[in-house]
Amino acid sequence: MEKKKAVILVSGGMDSAVCLYWAMAKGYDCQALSFDYGQRHRRELGFAERLCRRAGVPRRTVRLRLPWLKTNALNNRRMKIPARKLKVIAADGIPPTYVPGRNTVFLSLAMSLSDATGASAIVIGANALDFSGYPDCRPAFYRAFQRVLMRGSRSAAQGRGIRVLAPLLRLSKAQIVRLGRRLGVPLDTTWSCYAGRARPCGRCDACLLRAKGFREA
Repeated sequence: MEKKKAVILVSGGMDSAVCLYWAMAKGYDCQALSFDYGQRHRRELGFAERLCRRAGVPRRTVRLRLPWLKTNALNNRRMKIPARKLKVIAADGIPPTYVPGRNTVFLSLAMSLSDATGASAIVIGANALDFSGYPDCRPAFYRAFQRVLMRGSRSAAQGRGIRVLAPLLRLSKAQIVRLGRRLGVPLDTTWSCYAGRARPCGRCDACLLRAKGFREA
């Protein structure tokens, strides 16, 4: 019997790595999809490549160059990445590291790949508990995108359908770390820092939330 297929959005970060191993544990035949969108921390893509090679999963990288993405701190090195206190992350409004429409674009391209290859699921490492407050990481967004998948894909029109799965959506970072350990995820083969330097800065939202997860786990 042919295995069910899934497209996994793999950034090179901890959450997407856990999602990849989660999907493999669920029995999916996985293919990874990564994006080079001009992010200052594009070194994460090297971690994504090593992770997928180690897992034996094929990976595609889509290169996006959208001029308007320079309006955020992840794509514009002239903008400062905020160093917020941990207790105000997600309660301090949408930060300048928000990339306009990023998850909508990524999921749309993942839908295209799924429709072309017969994949029945898209897996994304979105989290709405220990997160920076991005609107495209909230449960309502994924419920809405599921409706898009049911209306706009050949797979759905032919009665099969594509599901968007966000298994980490309501987990804390500590729970994600513990899940990764249970699944055997090489968490050291992941990169979270936004700063784009040779070493993690330890001050950006991603570094603080990652450290919180390991500390609490």
